[in-house]
Amino acid sequence: AGIGKCVAMDLARRNARTILACRSQERGQAALEEIRAATGNPAVLLRLLDTGSLASVRAFAAAVLREEPRLDVLVNNAGVTGLPFAITPEGLEQTFATNYLGPFLLTNLLLG
Repeated sequence: AGIGKCVAMDLARRNARTILACRSQERGQAALEEIRAATGNPAVLLRLLDTGSLASVRAFAAAVLREEPRLDVLVNNAGVTGLPFAITPEGLEQTFATNYLGPFLLTNLLLG
């Protein structure tokens, strides 16, 4: 939703192979179908990613590096606010992990 979906829509309109990295399969699938229908670009893919989980970030990055011949653009757009205080299974504060640590790790893993 929001800025991330707009960016993905624009990239797909430019005929770019676009990977939607979403926490929710259901919401991600709806966005994928909408973007494909609006752009006619079949090369829009959905991959699950929770930037609040470093294990999820590592698995996502490994899959991208394994499956994609190259990565030209990365848009980090994850963000949460107003959540009650929570600790991730990895012992990190949830908001900090989701908004900062996860995207930082993802970027560094994808740099190669």
